[in-house]
Amino acid sequence: MSVVIRRAGRGDVAAIHQMIRELAAYERAPDAVVGTEAMLERALFAPRPSAEALIAEVCDEPAGFALFFQSFSTWELRPGIWLEDLYVREAHRRSGAGRALMARLAQLALERGCARLEWHVLSWNEPAIRFYERIGAARLREWELQRLAGEALSAAAAMPAPPPPSA
Repeated sequence: MSVVIRRAGRGDVAAIHQMIRELAAYERAPDAVVGTEAMLERALFAPRPSAEALIAEVCDEPAGFALFFQSFSTWELRPGIWLEDLYVREAHRRSGAGRALMARLAQLALERGCARLEWHVLSWNEPAIRFYERIGAARLREWELQRLAGEALSAAAAMPAPPPPSA
């Protein structure tokens, strides 16, 4: 079985959205997917896309995907790639699809002059952690994810500016 990696096209939106739902179920959050196929299509194919996607195919069927976007390093002063999600369907795990997706992402990072390729992995996802270790990824344990969302995001946006310092 050979794995083919290609850029996602508009015709892949339904398959990617389905795999996103499968990923959410795997990550123990089946109800977390609130975005629609139309929203995904806009994110990937708007005049100024906010994300990109790669498809892994095995025997001409979607076996997995990688969804990513450009980041930036203020220390390196170079772009990077942030891998938002990498997913390989259960039937295609150990087919080489995950390794092929990561290899293509690394190639894109080098082609684009990126300083790094980064992502998060859930702490309980030992199979993924072992996979990332096998390909040479380093854990950055000193960095912790922070998030503003929902009401906290709205409250932060509404924070008044501090008063000017007294003269």
